[in-house]
Amino acid sequence: MKTNISAEDNRIFARLGRMVVGHPWRVIAVWAVAAIGVIVLSPGLPTSNDESDFLPGKYESVKAEKVRDKAFPDTFAPGAVIVVRRADGRPLTTADSERAAGLAASVQAARIPDIAGLVAGPPSPNRLVQTISVRMPKDVATDSPEAGDAVKVLRGELDRRTSGTGLLARTTGAAAATLDDKEASGDADALIMIATLALILILLLAIFRSPVTALLPIAVLAVLSQVANGLIASAVKALGLKADSSASQLLIVVLFGVGTDYILFLLFRYRERLRAGDDPKTAMVGALARVGEAITSAAGVVIIAFMAMTLSSLSLFRSWGPSLAIAVTVTLLGGLTLVPAVVSLIGTKVFWPSKSWRHEPEAARFARVGAATARRPALYVAVTSGILAVLAFGALGFKPDFDLATGALPASAESRVALEDLKKGLPAGSTDPTHVYVRGERLDRAELARFGTRLKAVEGVGQVAEPEVSKDGTTAGFTVVLSAAPESAKALDTVRGPLRRAAHEAAPQGTDTLIGGSTAVFVDIRSAMNRDYSVVFPVAAALIFLVLALLLRSLVAPWYLLLTVGLGFGATLGTATLLFQGIGSAPGLLFHLPLIMYMFVVALGTDYNILIMARLREEAREGLAPRPALAAAIRHTGPTIAAAGLILAGSFAALTLAGNRVLVQVGFAISFGIACTAFVMALFLTPGLTALIGHRAWWPGHGDAPPARPAPARVEQRTP
Repeated sequence: MKTNISAEDNRIFARLGRMVVGHPWRVIAVWAVAAIGVIVLSPGLPTSNDESDFLPGKYESVKAEKVRDKAFPDTFAPGAVIVVRRADGRPLTTADSERAAGLAASVQAARIPDIAGLVAGPPSPNRLVQTISVRMPKDVATDSPEAGDAVKVLRGELDRRTSGTGLLARTTGAAAATLDDKEASGDADALIMIATLALILILLLAIFRSPVTALLPIAVLAVLSQVANGLIASAVKALGLKADSSASQLLIVVLFGVGTDYILFLLFRYRERLRAGDDPKTAMVGALARVGEAITSAAGVVIIAFMAMTLSSLSLFRSWGPSLAIAVTVTLLGGLTLVPAVVSLIGTKVFWPSKSWRHEPEAARFARVGAATARRPALYVAVTSGILAVLAFGALGFKPDFDLATGALPASAESRVALEDLKKGLPAGSTDPTHVYVRGERLDRAELARFGTRLKAVEGVGQVAEPEVSKDGTTAGFTVVLSAAPESAKALDTVRGPLRRAAHEAAPQGTDTLIGGSTAVFVDIRSAMNRDYSVVFPVAAALIFLVLALLLRSLVAPWYLLLTVGLGFGATLGTATLLFQGIGSAPGLLFHLPLIMYMFVVALGTDYNILIMARLREEAREGLAPRPALAAAIRHTGPTIAAAGLILAGSFAALTLAGNRVLVQVGFAISFGIACTAFVMALFLTPGLTALIGHRAWWPGHGDAPPARPAPARVEQRTP
């Protein structure tokens, strides 16, 4: 039996273990009271799918929206759009067009609450579609429950009034998309929760062969999730932030996936101490003393990485940062207190009815892996790093996609179907025009006409409407229809380059110009993301380096640990690019996917590196040379890393079941990255590099050195 790690290294967690094991009912009572209190007092999580909500006010597109609201307060900005077409797909006849106009009048006469008016437009040039603009009261936001209820009633009226007419009338626009997103997200939450819990149950049953062990993490995490969700909602609301609709699904996976990982780390070490001959309570104290530092450091890396998101320009990430950090913090505290308290009460029955916990298995698979890697570490390092490097080259083809709202909806959602119908009858840019505003004390009509002519000459601009002048005569607004789809890369390049340049250069003397609209918002989001990459990535990496240096007492190991995880990040982005853009022919990947991947893959992936490095150090302190220490570390820790990696990767893979493009890409990328980190880097690349570097990997602390042992007493012999 191995000797214990020195009490000096683990006194804090040993003391915590003794306190929890000595007073388990008090610990459980504290958590129960906290859960009830948070559930009762916490608000709901505020969300938004409007990309402009995520930008700070310094960007031009946000300033343009403020000018629009002030200069043209009565402008009819439809909260929803009804798209009318023939059911057989043929062009609308004159009678069909008249029915569409009559449909608008009859629905308006029904006086649907929170529907202020309906205005029928002319048929599209090819007569495939005709639109009806839906106006909502100014005090009803398109993402409000009132707007959603109004759209529900409106859809029912449209179905009833078009029945038997040969026409189809579907709603799209902001209010309709928000309603569809909320309904789809509700289903997605339930589906992801069920899939995640089922996966955890199945895998834990297979690993421990005990229903008690399988249900324990779910029961504990159900309590922790209520505490975390309540604290997150309160924090986000207090900071005046909004998350996008995918935040709730990510929180489910983080809470249950990461939480199960930390519980697994503890239970595997608890079982190991039982096999070493400790009684159940001593085994729990010993397990917490040995693995508590690794779990805390792993969680600390994740928390720091998530909190680095608060440095982002986009409120989307500033809300995600504290939200996910709170979730991990609550999970960590529960893993160090609530789980040990519950297990100390259950004792060895936590593994019932299996008796395999009594005897250490051969662990032949991981013993062979460890032995093989120890014999030829250079080969395994070269092969694994080479494969990851090849995959990382695919990241060079990454293209950002900014269609966050409609692209996030399932293909069957009515607002998305209606939008596709609308595009069949109107130019791509007509679905969401760009707006150019000219401001000045005096606006000359002739100069405005010349300005409009200059805008029409810009490559990529299809149409420019006559200017609308504000009542006070100080602001003119030009509606610009782009030739390309508003969210496309071509449209973004047009607005960012020639259109903005022409608008600013050709502005009449004494005036200034601003460009707004969705495409302009996407352009500014891209600029904000480029800024975030240069700030958030380095700050997060520096903080993670600091945690690793403190944990490992080394300035060497953190460098190659970060490099290996960074290589995994590149390989993950490259694989996602090849899969979705190459094979799947997608126009691009989500614009914020690299930042999401960086936070999750780098932060969560570092957990497994921390676990294997902590065990490598422990084995080295037992007196083993680097290569035997590698073999022993993989033999003992390999099953834990494999099980935890499989559960966490599978939990994120459950996001792909949500049915929308956003979560499919996020789910695949993070699950692939975590699997890559757990099964490639933590089991081969990281320990292989550590064995090759040897004792120098722990410089200057050399925490791998065996503790000093007292020298044997010398016995002096007297000469007779």
